[in-house]
Amino acid sequence: MDRSSEIKNIMSHVDKGNYHAAINLSISAMNECRRNNDQSGINQFLDLIKEIVQIMTNEFGSQH
Repeated sequence: MDRSSEIKNIMSHVDKGNYHAAINLSISAMNECRRNNDQSGINQFLDLIKEIVQIMTNEFGSQH
């Protein structure tokens, strides 16, 4: 897998507000890294998922 291309694809979904697809694609990419014993890839996609969740929190979360 070309991680850079995958991340660009995922972020294009985030840019369109399609967070469901972005997170699902991130999980799929992370799982591919798991199958390939690619720990740095796993970490990268977990961080990307956290970033997507933060974007959603900023956009939709209530202000405490």
